[in-house]
Amino acid sequence: MSEISFKSPVDVGPLTSPDGSVTVADAASTTKVQVRAGADTAAAAALGVSYGSSQHRPDGALVCGTRPDEWTIYGAAGQAAAISATIPTEGFVTVIDITHGRAMLRISGSNATSALSKICNLDLGNELTPNGAVFSASVGGVGCDLVRDDQNGETSFLIGCERSFGRFLFIAVADACTEFGVQIPAGWELHGH
Repeated sequence: MSEISFKSPVDVGPLTSPDGSVTVADAASTTKVQVRAGADTAAAAALGVSYGSSQHRPDGALVCGTRPDEWTIYGAAGQAAAISATIPTEGFVTVIDITHGRAMLRISGSNATSALSKICNLDLGNELTPNGAVFSASVGGVGCDLVRDDQNGETSFLIGCERSFGRFLFIAVADACTEFGVQIPAGWELHGH
């Protein structure tokens, strides 16, 4: 069985404002492994992250408590087998590589929260969504899983959705950044010109 090469639904970017205050970048090649496990399993103990929170493991993978008894682990591209192999599978445990079925993008910068707030149905302030928060929300009308994963001391959100909505989600988020000077490439505008 050969490894299928990954093709993102987004083939532009990253898009950055002239002052660097916001960047939208495709992150679809990020490895995404979903784990469903009973609370009393070795898998749940090994993951060690509660619902609504996240933590980076020593190997760099980001473990997210996506839903009760469900985790999503994000890692570098091509790491699905390695990440899956770290999960104990005794008991009621399911480990699935969902990399190819999910689109993902990252929005970062001092204006990331302001831009995202224009198209997200949740309060993205530090009090409700501090660094490490994991939550689901509508972003541009698309049901998404989000994690606040600040990078180098700068606000950053990873946003994942069903792959078929990936291009639309990227366009919607990029459009929300135009107020901060992000230039949208031809063919990627939210509203046709």
